[in-house]
Amino acid sequence: MAISVDTVYQRVLAILNKEQRGYITPEEFNLFANQAQLDIFEQYFYDINQFGRLHGNDTEYSDMLDNLNEKVSHFEKSATLSYSNNHFQLPSDLYRVGTLVYSNKEVERVNKNEYLYIAQSPIAKPSDSRPIYTKDINGFKVYGSSEFNNSKTVTINYVKEPAKVIWNYNTVLGNAQYKATGSVNFELEKSEEVDLVIKILGLSGLEIRDLSLYQVATQEEIRDTQEEKQ
Repeated sequence: MAISVDTVYQRVLAILNKEQRGYITPEEFNLFANQAQLDIFEQYFYDINQFGRLHGNDTEYSDMLDNLNEKVSHFEKSATLSYSNNHFQLPSDLYRVGTLVYSNKEVERVNKNEYLYIAQSPIAKPSDSRPIYTKDINGFKVYGSSEFNNSKTVTINYVKEPAKVIWNYNTVLGNAQYKATGSVNFELEKSEEVDLVIKILGLSGLEIRDLSLYQVATQEEIRDTQEEKQ
């Protein structure tokens, strides 16, 4: 479940007000929000690497590696790669490459300098049944019995980048009011909401060590909402 961008912004503002630290504009919030989301997202991969070295546990819902992989799984995608400029093109939302697939076979990744040696080896050179690929900023080069082009269908399994967060608004009497149309919520799981608030506050210059401030902000937000409905 996505996290409401408006909920996070209002809680950030409530804590800043509680601490008498001023105000961050919607533009500043959007900048900080996207940085915070990417920080948390990138940490998943670091933690997966760390927890992958440890023994897991058999307790349902509490194995850290399983939990992290589940969080990442929401961003997994598959796509058929388009071909232009002598490269299979990178997906526009690519964050991390998983597997390239050709004719139901995994395409092995090699470094560009390794390809020179592999291509000259009678035993190791690629074939259509044992393809390989290299990657650079222009895209993928895929090699079988010959270099693949748009006559071949290559698919990719990958992790996409989280969508860019946007708190959109209308200006009413000089004040920014939330506008759902055009706004984009965080794509992280609901469990990351507290960390998002704390990271955004940190980026705005407020260091938070006491989670009671978050609870105070939540209570104030609920009270404001109730008063608005009266």
